Amino acid sequence: MENIFKELCTGLFAELKNDELLTLSFCGENSQFIRLNNASIRQTGLVDDATLGLKFIANKRTCEGSITVSGNYDVDMARGAAEIHRMRSEAEEILEDPFLVLPTNTGSSREVKTAAGLGFDDAVDALLPAMQGIDLVGIFANGRMYRGNANSLGQEHWFETESHCLDYSLVTPEHQMVKGTYVGTDWDQDAYENYVARSIKKLALMDRKPVRVDPGIYRTWFEAAAVADFLNMFSWNGISEASLQQGCSGFGKMRHNDQRLSPKFTISEDFSSGLVPKFNSNGEIAPESLPIISNGELTNTLVSSRTAAEYDASTNYAEDGEEMRSPTMNPGDLADDDVLKELEEGLYLSNIHYLNWSDNPGGRITGLTRYACFWVEQGEIVAPIETMRFDDTFYRFFGSELESVGSTAEVIPVVMTYEQRNLGAVTCPGILANEFQLTL
Repeated sequence: MENIFKELCTGLFAELKNDELLTLSFCGENSQFIRLNNASIRQTGLVDDATLGLKFIANKRTCEGSITVSGNYDVDMARGAAEIHRMRSEAEEILEDPFLVLPTNTGSSREVKTAAGLGFDDAVDALLPAMQGIDLVGIFANGRMYRGNANSLGQEHWFETESHCLDYSLVTPEHQMVKGTYVGTDWDQDAYENYVARSIKKLALMDRKPVRVDPGIYRTWFEAAAVADFLNMFSWNGISEASLQQGCSGFGKMRHNDQRLSPKFTISEDFSSGLVPKFNSNGEIAPESLPIISNGELTNTLVSSRTAAEYDASTNYAEDGEEMRSPTMNPGDLADDDVLKELEEGLYLSNIHYLNWSDNPGGRITGLTRYACFWVEQGEIVAPIETMRFDDTFYRFFGSELESVGSTAEVIPVVMTYEQRNLGAVTCPGILANEFQLTL
């Protein structure tokens, strides 16, 4: 796919007139998808797909478009040239953009990640044995993904990587569920089977009669998947510099009121894992590692070049939406085998669901418990809990009430497959909070 991208870059840049600029963004994949139901194959297929995004700039005006890439150069060139013609015409009718970020050429890059992945022909035989005897529903995605970015000034970036992800739920006859997401680059059969086995062990606990937990404040263990959901909220009116400038970020208290989180809480934007490219949709290269919160103190926000222009700030080449692309939270010293003993009595939350800001400037998040959430007494899981709503601020569970951080960081991937497989993941451990508030 790299050659296809290069050829289209050469051809489409030649379509430009003087004083016109063009940025091209390539997104492609060679993927295998397997849908599972009742631990059996329901559907399987291969996807060989690519799209090309176009950003046209002329006279301080911008238009965007996209085409589906067929792999036939003549067809793709005709589609791309037609898009340029359309955008050129539309650009004459729109207003100038006062904060327009023009393309530059600060150098090119190429990053190709290799892996001992699971072959397409081997996937079924590798997946099914660990599922026997259970009701498992899910989707397995496997293969290579490609990203490219180039502009008419000569800058060109290419990134490709290989990964697999099994996103699944285990279901009891009473329709109670356990959620799991197994992800990796190199395929490890033993690690995969052990991961599914841990989910099956949870499933056996779901057969117990659920207990009703009253609204109140409880000692709580959050597994890594639940922590990842909280951290994903930071990309939504969170650590964005634009959100802070507009007064709609929960991190305003950290900047303006000297509020801090726990010294045990450290998170950074870290591209060293190679899960996502360092370049953004403008072709700008982000630092390999950018500290966001260090030992509880706000160190940096995500600043796009557009936000930098609007608010006279320094950019760190975040995406225009200023969301985290590869957040990594530092692990602590609470061993996996000691979690229940340290919790002693309270909530064990494997997953949370339907999160939203209930008080954005106050950093307050609401949502529901879901999938394998348990009540614990005397360091032992007693029974699953009925679904409950929570409402609490991250200044408490990542701050004043953060007691311990797990010693094992897990990779929690972005599993959305709308239009295409998505890159990116949150890398984080579980946490133990001394207090967490259930409301309904």
